[in-house]
This record gives sequence, C-alpha cells and structure tokens, in this order.
Amino acid sequence: MPPEPDLTRVSSPFPAEILTVSALVRSVRDLLENRYPLSWVAGEISNFTRAKSGHLYFSLKDETAQVRCVMFRNRGQYLDWEPREGLRVEVRALVTLYEARGDFQLNVESMRRAGEGALFEAFLRLRDKLDREGLFDAAHKKPLPPYPRCIGIVTSLQAAALRDVLTTLARRNPSIPVIIYPAPVQGEGAAQKIAAAIAAAARRNECDVLILCRGGGSIEDLWAFNDEELARTIYACPIPLVSGIGHETDFTIAEFVADRRAATPTAAAELVSPARAELIAELQQLRRALLRQMQFALEARAQRVDSMAGRLQSPADRLRASAALIGAARVRLAAAFALCSRDAEWRLSHAARRLTAAMPSLGMLQQRLTQLETSLKRATPQRLARISEDVARLSQALTHLDPATVLGRGYAIARRADGSVVRDGAMLHSGDSLELTFARGGAAVRVDKPR
Repeated sequence: MPPEPDLTRVSSPFPAEILTVSALVRSVRDLLENRYPLSWVAGEISNFTRAKSGHLYFSLKDETAQVRCVMFRNRGQYLDWEPREGLRVEVRALVTLYEARGDFQLNVESMRRAGEGALFEAFLRLRDKLDREGLFDAAHKKPLPPYPRCIGIVTSLQAAALRDVLTTLARRNPSIPVIIYPAPVQGEGAAQKIAAAIAAAARRNECDVLILCRGGGSIEDLWAFNDEELARTIYACPIPLVSGIGHETDFTIAEFVADRRAATPTAAAELVSPARAELIAELQQLRRALLRQMQFALEARAQRVDSMAGRLQSPADRLRASAALIGAARVRLAAAFALCSRDAEWRLSHAARRLTAAMPSLGMLQQRLTQLETSLKRATPQRLARISEDVARLSQALTHLDPATVLGRGYAIARRADGSVVRDGAMLHSGDSLELTFARGGAAVRVDKPR
C-alpha cells in the first residue's frame, strides 16, 4: 500500500496557510485514492440512469448507507447484461472524490451480479481439479463422424436453442434422423437430469453423435453445465458429443470436457451435419471422376485387345509366313554364295597374274649366268696376281720390322724383373737386375753403374 500523504496542512488547528477549496478537495481525493485502491464493493442499485453519452450513473446502497457511483461508457460497453433498479451487484471500483461538486463517489471498473464471484471461484476450482485429472486432454477427444446416420440432441423441449438446431439440421441435411433426449437445462436438479439423458443416449446407442445445447444466460442460468457429475458423464460417454451452450463468450465445464465446442447451438448443428448440397456436389464430382477412370480403363484395355489380336495368327498363316521367310532366306543364301564364288575367282585370277608377273625369265638368267662365269674366269688370274704382289710386299715389310732380324744385327732387349722393357738408361739404378735377350739366347745381368 502506498504511504499516506502528509495532511498536517489540513488537520492542524493553526494552518500555516489558508487553502483554497480546490486544493482541499484535491488533497482529500488523493488521500482516498491512495488509501483505498481498487476494491470489490457489494450493494443494491438505486437511482440508476444511463446518460446519452453511454455513461452509467447510480447509487450503491445497503441497509444503512449508500454511495454514488459512475461507470464510464468505455467500461460499461463490456457488460453482457443490463443493470436495473433494485438489482444486487458487486462492483470493482476506485474510491475517489468528484472535485466539481465535492461528492464522494466510486469510479466503477467492472460490475457483476451478486453471487457471481463465489460461483466463478467454484467454477475455477472445479475446472482446475478436472484439468489435473486429465478430463480436458485432447488425447481423449473422440473424432466426429463425417457422415452421421443419426443425430441426438440433449436439451429442453421448450428451449429456443432446440428450434435453432432443428431448423439448421433440416436446412443442411433433412435426410438425417434426429432423436431428442429431453432434459431441463436450468434450475434445481437440471445437471443430474442432463447427465441421465446423456447416459440414456449412450445406453440406447441410437446416434452417431450428440449435441448438448441451450441458449445464453447469466452464470446462474448456465450453472447446471458446471456440475462435476455431468462433466464425468460427458467424459465417459462413448458417443462423440458437441457442446453448443450460450454465446461465444460463455464458457462452462461441460464445454471443456466435450469432444468439440461450438460457439452457439446453431454452430453445433452445422458442425455435426454435413451439408446435403455439398454432399451432392461431392458425389457428382466423384461420379465424374469415376466415369473418367472407367472410360480410361476401357480405352486402355480395348487398345490392349487390339494389340494382342494383331499378334494372334492361325497355324496356317504362321506356316505360310514361315515358308515365305525360308524362301527369302534361301534366295539371299544363293545370292551370297554366288557373290562369294565370284569374289574368290577374282582373287585367284589376280594372284595368278601377280605370280606370273613375278616369275623370272630362265633364258635371261642362263645368259646372265654365262656372262658372270666368263667374267669370273677372266678376273680370277688377275686378282690372284695382285694378291701375290701384295703378300710379297707385306712379307718384305714384315721382315724389316721383325725384332729377331734387328737382334741378328747385334742388338739386345733389356727387361726388368717385372718384364718391362728398358728404353732409357736414366730409368736404371745401381744393383738393378736385368734380363737380356739376344738373337740367340740371353743372359741375366746386374747394373753396376748406369749411364
């Protein structure tokens, strides 16, 4: 809570300054607004007036006191019920002071009929309890049949919502039979009777889908649909159930448990019944598609029959065709044999001509052989004389170069112990052993003094 303002200027018996009325009223207004934030206040409406501007003016009273109230149009437009004289209500308001007249008043933010607060708290407690138990889980929701053979309605026979649902069902698909399971939808024991009607529909198993519906109303009017027994009966019902309770802004426990929720009873009827015109249009479309598929299949099979009939022949026709093929093959074989024979004859003739051209003339070869023989006989003595002269000349030169001939003139060959020939006296040293070779024989000597 915010701190209280300092009011010493107002409460002091000897104020330090003299206040204006505006300052005093503003100070009191600030005190009230800081001391009392938004609060719930209960009372009875009196002196109710709706101004042309849309603002609501009234007094809230009890047995001993009353307070003026104002609810501005931007807040009052969200009320889905009409306040009236003498109605007990609960308002959530800001305590303030209207400075222009110095009037104490409440600026109302929201308003509900008395008792709705406790009912709403009970609604929240039951909702949270069933939610924790899993009654609202989407995994347990049953799908709606696309083409129901029978539709059941659980509602009051006097309910305006029943007429709306029946009118909608008759308009969309009059061929679907409808069974009504009557039950009161408001008042003492209504929840138990609604649960009994749903249980009877499940036991009789006549319908493919159920509609639970009623028109709009206050939270007290719809309280039968916030019953725990009814919620568990809906959860256990084996037939898919669609709720169409109140207006789009109304919410009940039964709607949370139902397999599908519709905003209104009319919407629930539209949800469970396929439109006859749409079904007819879909059937026509399927019929056209089926005819197209049948025509395509027939044409494909007819084409296949024609293809197979073209390949199917009698044995006589097959024999005649085979004989024709054999005759044609025989003609091609004879032609190929003749062509091969002519080709072989040409190649043989060509080879013979080449062989004839390549054979030498024996007469010419004999004449050539005679000429070569004569030339050989004439050239042989001359060649032998030239060779004899060459041999004599080479023999004479060889005699001059023969070492034995040189040694015969008094020369000798000196060799070291390793067999190398001594060609220079400077290469010798005193004491070296030499081997001398003469024209006939040799001797071993030792160098005394090289020169």
